[in-house]
Order: sequence, then C-alpha cells, then structure tokens
Amino acid sequence: MPRPTSFSARLAIPLLALLLSGPAFAAPTSIELSAEASRSAANDLARATVFAEATGSTPGELAKRINNLISDSLKTAKTYGTVKTQSGGTHTYPVYAKGGKIESWRMRSDLTLESTDTGALSELLGKLQVSLGVANVSMLPAPETRKKAENDATVDAIAAFKSRAKLIADTLGKPYRIKQLSVSSNGRAPAMPMMRAAAAFSSADAAPMPMEGGETQITTNISGQIELVE
Repeated sequence: MPRPTSFSARLAIPLLALLLSGPAFAAPTSIELSAEASRSAANDLARATVFAEATGSTPGELAKRINNLISDSLKTAKTYGTVKTQSGGTHTYPVYAKGGKIESWRMRSDLTLESTDTGALSELLGKLQVSLGVANVSMLPAPETRKKAENDATVDAIAAFKSRAKLIADTLGKPYRIKQLSVSSNGRAPAMPMMRAAAAFSSADAAPMPMEGGETQITTNISGQIELVE
C-alpha cells in the first residue's frame, strides 16, 4: 500500500513553486547604451613615398639604372639625421607591343621617408625630386602623440558613459551596475596625394616641398550594458 504524503510535504511543493516564480527571482533589467569623446592630436609626423621608375630594353639594364638612382638617393637621405629611410618594393614587368610581343621592360623601386622634423623632410624631398617621383605625402600624429590623445579621449568617453548610465537609472528610479563595456578608438588624417613625376626636374626646381601638419581627431567609442538593480 502507498505511503500517505504528509501535510507538510504537500505544502512545501506549491510554496517552492511560488517562490521560484516570484519577483525575487526575476531577471534584472539590462540596458544597452553608448558614448563617445574626441581629442585633437597634432599631425607631427610626416611620411612620404618616393620612387624611381624607368623603361629599358632588358631587365638587367633597368636594374642598373634604378639601383644607381636609389643608391644616390639613399646617400642624400643619410645626410638628414632626423629622417628615417626604408626601402620599399621593387617591381619589374614587361611592356607588350601589338601581337603580344615584349617590346620593353619597366621597373619601379620605392623608398619610404619618415620624420617628425617636417622642415628637414620637406627640404630632402625637394632635392630627391631632381631624380625621383613623389607618390604620396601624409601627415599624421606620431605614436606617442596619438597615444596621449587616445588616453585622454578614453577617460572622457568613460565619464560620458557613466553620466548617461546614471541619467537613465535615475530617471527609472533604480540604482545600476555596469555589466559589460567595449572600447574602440579611431582617427586618421587624410593623405595628400602628389602627382607622379614623368621625368626628373632640373636642379633649379629643387625647392622644399610645402607641408602643413594640421590635426587629427582621435575618437574613442564606448558601448556596453548596464543592469538596473532591483
């Protein structure tokens, strides 16, 4: 014969179900929000790409001409101690005539120049344009300048996020806690495109290249969730 269920056991079951379904076990309310802040960073780093380019009847002939141009340019660049120089890519490709026959070869070799001394780089570019073309020039914040602006913008963005979270929580009449945060930063100065040089300039045209630094806006974005505490 089945054993009868006691009154206390029968009472505990509905009480437990009531407690589990009551307000004390309700999921907390989560709210998604975002904020951002920006700081200006001086474009105190200049970066330029120069190139030597020529056409010849054989790859060997081209390599000799291009290598001599690059070698002479590196010697000139080394006289500017504040300018960093790095060799870039070198490309050789055939030029086809009608009928698919190779009629000549073309070669290009790049150099990248970088300096926080814009006056020195400007003067150097003026000299190099006697024999090289300028592919592009850009002004951007130096790493330490950008980092400081990012840090300052991040502090401001977090303060803005907390202020907005408090506004929402106060309006709803509840305290809150931060559940999750995501931080990202961006900011890039536009490049100043330069026309490719089809031929070398005369030495009389070797004037410093004008440069204007300006500023880059560094923006930090904060997104996340808060929970309203019941």
